[in-house]
Amino acid sequence: MMIKYTRFFITFLLALIVFQARSQSTATTSSPYSRYGLGDITPQVLPQNIAMGDLSVATNSLNGYSDINPLNPASYGKIALTVADVGIYGSSLTLNQTGQKSQTDGNFRLSHVAFAFPVTKHSALSFGLLPYSEFGYNYKITSANLGTSSSVDTNAVNHIYSGEGGLSKAYLGYGFGIGKHLLLGANVSYIFGKLKEYSSTEIPNLAGTLDSRVENDYAIGGVDYDFGGQYTIDLSATKHIIFGYSGSSSSSITSQYSSFVSLYTYDSSGNQNVPIDTLASTKNPKDKIKLPMINHFGLTFVNDNKLLVGAEYSTSNWSQLTIGGVNQGLQNSKTYNLGASFTPNIYALNNYWATVDYKLGVIYDQTYIDVNNPLNNTNTNIKNYALTFGLGLPLRPNVTSFYKINFSAEVGRRGTLDNGLIKENYVNLHLSFTLNDRWFMKYKIGQE
Repeated sequence: MMIKYTRFFITFLLALIVFQARSQSTATTSSPYSRYGLGDITPQVLPQNIAMGDLSVATNSLNGYSDINPLNPASYGKIALTVADVGIYGSSLTLNQTGQKSQTDGNFRLSHVAFAFPVTKHSALSFGLLPYSEFGYNYKITSANLGTSSSVDTNAVNHIYSGEGGLSKAYLGYGFGIGKHLLLGANVSYIFGKLKEYSSTEIPNLAGTLDSRVENDYAIGGVDYDFGGQYTIDLSATKHIIFGYSGSSSSSITSQYSSFVSLYTYDSSGNQNVPIDTLASTKNPKDKIKLPMINHFGLTFVNDNKLLVGAEYSTSNWSQLTIGGVNQGLQNSKTYNLGASFTPNIYALNNYWATVDYKLGVIYDQTYIDVNNPLNNTNTNIKNYALTFGLGLPLRPNVTSFYKINFSAEVGRRGTLDNGLIKENYVNLHLSFTLNDRWFMKYKIGQE
């Protein structure tokens, strides 16, 4: 009994450590499109599913392994062993704009930590930390003649806009089976983090000028709910069709807004000095952020331990997103996913590569970003296209434990060069370690 609870508290403490580290992170993306809404919303999907085009609504155990699938908590009902899953994430992002030199940035971070363990034969509990959104951008607009039309003003003025931060999602979920074919489940989550926006005005070539900066901070926290179901139709003993649905409720979470206006200068070497003065500092009362309703629909065909093929459709009502009662001007998004996983022979003893999972997928996303061009009063929807692929690499098991390394990659494009907008080309790499073990299970020694 003591070993049982010691293991539980060790895993719980590890999760808390990672929760704290994640909540203190700064910018984890360099995308100018992350400035809209709450930032780039991250799919609640782990690397083993990312490799299949984010396919996850109608998936549960994959090739005999107990896998954690937070996007559809109904899948927890298929977890038969204690699971620990920890991952890292790296990305390379290249920005292109007509008439401008391309820019490439990279980011690296711990991506997730998740745990699950069975409660009964057909139910399980899961908890962990996932990224909810990423917020990070930096761009400059230069105006000649101090922004006026007068030829007397010969100095340029730079308007610099940047942001950093992100939101995390700590969740606790339970999934269970009803009969042989139906799974149901739900997560209760706490979304938290900080978003910081900076707007600076600088006159770089005019000696003695005081530059100014406005900093807007949003401290965000609140409870959200996810729910889902899966229904399996058996075509034979080894072949099945799974229908899946999951959703996120239209919850209200809390936001507290603070604003600071400061003055600063640069030294002779071009380094920014400590701010000279704070002209204004305000801290507003707590307000509400109204999150949108999100729906996911999925269908997969499964040939046990051999093949999985599926498709998904998701819709999110981001046009309903409000912060402090103010609508954020987004549009509803639609996402289409196709994916597959193939394992040549999971039981091969003398051919390791026959036991590997080979995965492929595609994603088409009509995002919630609809950019207005004031020159011709036209709107441009920002679309995202991605090809995904990956491997599930099993490691040598022991009597009670099974291990797998999951690698996935996303190669994609978002945005367009039309109307002076920015096109992003990106490569995202994900790596996770999955452990299946018989923690918390009672063993019978001998017979009575």
